[in-house]
Amino acid sequence: METVLSPLVFYIISGVLVLGVLIGLSLMSKPKTARTGNAISAASAVIAIAVTMFNYKVLTAPVIWGAIALGVIISIFIAVKVKMIQMPQLVALLNGFGGLSSALVAILSVKQAGDMFSKYTAAVALVIGFITFTGSLVAAGKLHKLLPQKPVVLKGHTALIAVTIILTVVAVVLNAPIWATALLAACFGILFSVRVGGADMPITISLLNSLSGVAGGIAGIAVGDVMLVAIGGIVGASGLLLTQIMCRAMNRSLVSILIGSTAVKAAAPAAQEEAPAEDEAVPEEAAEEEPAEEEETALSPEEILKAAQKVIIIPGYGMALAQAQSKVKMLADKLEEKGAEVKFAIHPVAGRMPGHMNVLLCEVDVPYDKLYEMEVINPEFKDCDTVIVVGANDVINPAANTAEGTPIYGMPVLDAAEAKHVIICNFDENPGYAGVPNPLYKMKNTILLLGDAKETVSQLIDSI
Repeated sequence: METVLSPLVFYIISGVLVLGVLIGLSLMSKPKTARTGNAISAASAVIAIAVTMFNYKVLTAPVIWGAIALGVIISIFIAVKVKMIQMPQLVALLNGFGGLSSALVAILSVKQAGDMFSKYTAAVALVIGFITFTGSLVAAGKLHKLLPQKPVVLKGHTALIAVTIILTVVAVVLNAPIWATALLAACFGILFSVRVGGADMPITISLLNSLSGVAGGIAGIAVGDVMLVAIGGIVGASGLLLTQIMCRAMNRSLVSILIGSTAVKAAAPAAQEEAPAEDEAVPEEAAEEEPAEEEETALSPEEILKAAQKVIIIPGYGMALAQAQSKVKMLADKLEEKGAEVKFAIHPVAGRMPGHMNVLLCEVDVPYDKLYEMEVINPEFKDCDTVIVVGANDVINPAANTAEGTPIYGMPVLDAAEAKHVIICNFDENPGYAGVPNPLYKMKNTILLLGDAKETVSQLIDSI
């Protein structure tokens, strides 16, 4: 295709713009510079689009400008209408559209490819693009409660996935019709995503984000656009790096998530010791200790909070649903005014996407240095006076250490149970997203304040 710029000049401009994207990503890793970094990356991407249109002489194409105008209108509408609580499903949806756009580029490339390398490259981009598209649609549907949020395991699910993968590879190698290759890839995307649920969903979203970048990069190879290759590679690499970090934090392997070995039916946590029968003798020592335990748990939330010197707040998806983050900030301020030390414990998969809780808390000006990752904060729970849980369940469930055969078994959790007192502001006592009952609710150092988190947290504020 005829171009305006020489290859050397285009490569130099591409290199500068890619460097701008990398600088923006680097700045995004720090809260104080995240907005600046986002603006730099966005500006670099816009300039990259303009340079590409100029280089390939499509600046005057009405179809392209019409598509851009439609995209701008939709994006402005989304920015105004979509709430922060809906951000996870929006991210999943945008990942899917990224995959679909790469797949459409690949379809055109397959039809126009003049050599086998371009044809095979385009076919691979087509496959990854459609896997990303359908997998992301399923993830968005689960997050938006249009589909079952828990893992959906079909009969012979693993065999279906294996057959789909094999047939997809065969279709690429044999240059099967585009529609057949796309259909097989789309089926695989649905099959692998539909049986992901619970704590694995944020990992899946970050993986799909990576795949959208990989699809774009390979599509760039197919059409010979170095800028698309580079930026797609950056998105793919950063998404994969985040996926690996989260897998390590969750004690999961990426393969186990993809083949659905973590998507097992939730079982009840390990049985607790049964209480002695009424006519069964109780040892004198145990009888003497009982009143002390009763006295400890007889304290009201007001008395507990007024006496607390070290408080750890654990936010979860329920806080996001109730939009209670502003109330949580007020509670933290009240506790600090009376002299308590307040920290926030952030589990790597709290919420429905990576960084979900961080974004919500920063939205109400909770200082970022008060947010602590799980491995940093966990040793402090044993010396903590009070833990306040707001809408979290699976990430504090001690059954993860004992309930074999459940989706959360082996998953590192926040050690809230080790604190002296635990106050839980959850909507009800039902199991969390993973469907595993939480024995923390029944422990003697736990007080349950059930109902809307905005109201229960307001009660705690008023009690101080």
